[in-house]
Amino acid sequence: MSSQTATGTPPETPRNPAPGPATGWERRLRRFGYAAPRAAGVRERLVPPYPEPGTRLWQYFGLATGTAARLARMTGWGGPLLVALLAGILRFVDLGSPDAVIFDETYYAKDAWSLLQHGYETDWPDDADERIIAGDIPAADAAAYVVHPPAGKWIIALGEWLFGLDPFGWRFMTAVLGTLSVLMLCRIGRRLFRSTFLGCLAGLLLAVDGLHFVMSRTALLDLVVMFWMLAAFGALLIDRDAARARLAAALPEGGDGLLRPDADIARRLRLGARPWRVVAGLCLGLACATKWNGLYVLAAFGILTVLWDAGARRVAGARSPHRAMVRKDALPAFCALVPVALAVYVASWAGWFATSGGYYRNWADTTGAGSSYGWIPAPLRSLWHYSTEVYSFHVGLTSEHNYQSNPWSWLIASRPVTYFYESSDPGQNGCAHASGCSREVLALGTPVLWWTACAALAYACYRWLFRRDWRAGAVLCAVAAGYLPWFMYQERTIFYFYAVVLVPFLCLAVALLLGALLGPPGSTERRRVAGIVAAGVIVLLIVWNFVYFYPIYTGMEIPRDGWRARMWLDSWI
Repeated sequence: MSSQTATGTPPETPRNPAPGPATGWERRLRRFGYAAPRAAGVRERLVPPYPEPGTRLWQYFGLATGTAARLARMTGWGGPLLVALLAGILRFVDLGSPDAVIFDETYYAKDAWSLLQHGYETDWPDDADERIIAGDIPAADAAAYVVHPPAGKWIIALGEWLFGLDPFGWRFMTAVLGTLSVLMLCRIGRRLFRSTFLGCLAGLLLAVDGLHFVMSRTALLDLVVMFWMLAAFGALLIDRDAARARLAAALPEGGDGLLRPDADIARRLRLGARPWRVVAGLCLGLACATKWNGLYVLAAFGILTVLWDAGARRVAGARSPHRAMVRKDALPAFCALVPVALAVYVASWAGWFATSGGYYRNWADTTGAGSSYGWIPAPLRSLWHYSTEVYSFHVGLTSEHNYQSNPWSWLIASRPVTYFYESSDPGQNGCAHASGCSREVLALGTPVLWWTACAALAYACYRWLFRRDWRAGAVLCAVAAGYLPWFMYQERTIFYFYAVVLVPFLCLAVALLLGALLGPPGSTERRRVAGIVAAGVIVLLIVWNFVYFYPIYTGMEIPRDGWRARMWLDSWI
């Protein structure tokens, strides 16, 4: 398979010198991974080329080299679009069922409607849920104290604006974002692994994860946070490739056509405009403007992107790459992320600013508080007060809940959340099953996928710590940003469905593990077949597991015996 430059033009001379002889230890490691050749040139280390994706697979079926290459290139977008189509069909079929306000939809669906009508959230009567389902939307004008910023609710409101205040309307936009996140993950995986197959595999795993599936069909905010977090990760990946390509273009070439490291260039070169980093700032701002935990993702991704810059300068020849990064990259990165995210957060309150009826809207004017900061407009002082009150509420929330769980239990999915449950005895409500009937919407990740992800995260740690694989480090950083902050709030009431922000990155970790099972380039046919069988069995088990639990993800009526059979752990009830 020929290599190619970042622009897709085949080079005139080989860019990868033949690797030197590997030690016995390296040969044993390469059986289980797919590290780049030891002697890869500077160009390949800075801008790894996209191989002709899947060419060997097409040739395996007897297609000529040129035809195989053309078909393989088509899969760069075709494969992700097909996976996203599957995800969309799954998420939109019977989206309005259950025809009820389920779990925390009672907050966000109504808040979204209030934003459309008034520009701020309002109080609703106690019987509002039943009246809305009956088609009688009650009036609600008094300002309500709400504990989440409005960006995610504005997104839910877009679906209600299009289709009205009913279950399909308030779930429409989360289904759209859930589908688009599958497409994004396919493309992100392709860029991360330089493999269309592994990218599509990660997207397929996301499409059949039960937690992501249920959250895509429910009007809650956490999937919105996940979408913007994933979009920011993808934007930073694009920025990484663009910056490294700019650095590679500035390095000198030797007579053999290979790039030569240059310490002076690597230390002094400014990497210019970074529009994709600004896009990441916008996305992270929208995550923060949806739920407060986006702040930790902003901090983690800011550190990640500047460490990538330091790594690029090291490869280019800088003797003190971290010092060069601090001098040339740290401040531009901060300006592209933090002020942009802050501006987006403030802009998300536009409806609150534009009206006078929102909760705490006139706090600074009526109390005179903050008058010593008179140079700050009163509405901004009121917003600051509101935000600090909301943060205090979140960290002090300790009320008991039947479905709360500790973050230690999330990765093994030991305490899912029931969003909706109905049961009927035989003969009641048309139930024809001798054991009775049950309907449930259970926010539960596909168990086989999550349990496999535990092993995949351990493998990613090995790849990062012992093989210096930046891809594994990137995945672990994203998982840590969405997961570890919750351990600081052990007394707070928290729920398993918050972990939906982890799901795309767990799928990337599983794809990394399955890619290792498939074997590195140059593996023997026997090794390759064994890897394909092992990886295929894992994927089929995950898909089967999703299909098996599908009835309790969608609220389908099933025999009560069948429902009990799906309660694998007592803690799921």
